[in-house]
Amino acid sequence: MKNFLQRWLPHPHNGSHAEQLRACLGAIFGILLTGLLGHFLLAGDGAGIYLVAPMGASAVLVFCLPASPLAQPWSVIGGNVLSGLMGVACAHWLGTGVPVAALATCLAIAAMFLLRCLHPPGGAVALTAVMGGAAVHAAGAGFALPVLIDSAILVCSAVAYNRLSGRRYPHAQSAPANARASADAPPTGRLGFTPADMDAVLRQYPQVLDVSRDQLETLFLQTEMHAYGRRFGVIRCADIMSKDVLSAEFGTELGEAWRILRGHGIRALPVLNRARRVIGIVTQGDFLKHGGLDDYRGMRHKLHRFLRRSGVSHTEKPEVVGQIMRHHPHTATLATPIVELVPLMANAGFHHIPVVDAEGRLAGMVTQSDLMAALYESRLGDGIALAA
Repeated sequence: MKNFLQRWLPHPHNGSHAEQLRACLGAIFGILLTGLLGHFLLAGDGAGIYLVAPMGASAVLVFCLPASPLAQPWSVIGGNVLSGLMGVACAHWLGTGVPVAALATCLAIAAMFLLRCLHPPGGAVALTAVMGGAAVHAAGAGFALPVLIDSAILVCSAVAYNRLSGRRYPHAQSAPANARASADAPPTGRLGFTPADMDAVLRQYPQVLDVSRDQLETLFLQTEMHAYGRRFGVIRCADIMSKDVLSAEFGTELGEAWRILRGHGIRALPVLNRARRVIGIVTQGDFLKHGGLDDYRGMRHKLHRFLRRSGVSHTEKPEVVGQIMRHHPHTATLATPIVELVPLMANAGFHHIPVVDAEGRLAGMVTQSDLMAALYESRLGDGIALAA
């Protein structure tokens, strides 16, 4: 009996207290603004209806679940207005009553599916249009106007509040095929699943998901990263990085930077400002790219010409490292677990990742060789422990 009852109880949600407070304050802001502006725009012309009850349900979605596909602007505005029109049509042609309300809700859901604006409060809007009483019935098709205005004001307030409180809204529901992964979603490719794998599974999933595709992908990727950490242990960048790192400055001449790279047998130089904070990175590939060395014929001559100073004050030819470096390079901190670098180096093409301290100053560099050696040693240590 106890297990049976437990199955009916809700699971604890993961929202922090700060997130709960953020959502609650957003609802106050959104409904208050919607009600005040709705009254200003609608009550003066004798419409009588200026704040429809289902807006409370819409507020739950746009402020508590701003990433949900059901909470996006087109879903809110299109779903509510379309459902209102369905309810008004049913009440006009069939009258009122529970059977008519059920039909209006059914037709509203079908229309929202058809126009890709599924929004749960839309069912309540359709129900209100049928069962809302004399004021709603007297408004007739005009009932859609307060629904439209209220929905638009609520969406605008949600855009402003979510962005001010650090939440992305509107939330893109699908990532471009060629988009680079964000910092909180490591790139996929040779490791783990790919975006194409996820798309294939989602196409086979027959139910409506109340979570955006990119959120789902991020959760899977973070789960994968957690599994890497459990498998390889927590080894941090500070444990494996090279500490004696050669670097360049923005104004370092190209010839000098090239001599450092070739003379020490390295392939990348972090570029620092006077406070020793990383502002860029320059690699041998950058020299080849900007020097027009894709064509190997005459490479030596082209390279000498590229590295040689022009001797004039104004020239389009790059003269210093700052003109060919990659700005805002991906960096890691001393405490960053090395498993977070695995997908970056395996899939995203990063071969060298500067490591910075708590003040953002260069502390070292992690290369693919450092990472491979650390992972090998960790697995070797596990094998020795098992053998013992």
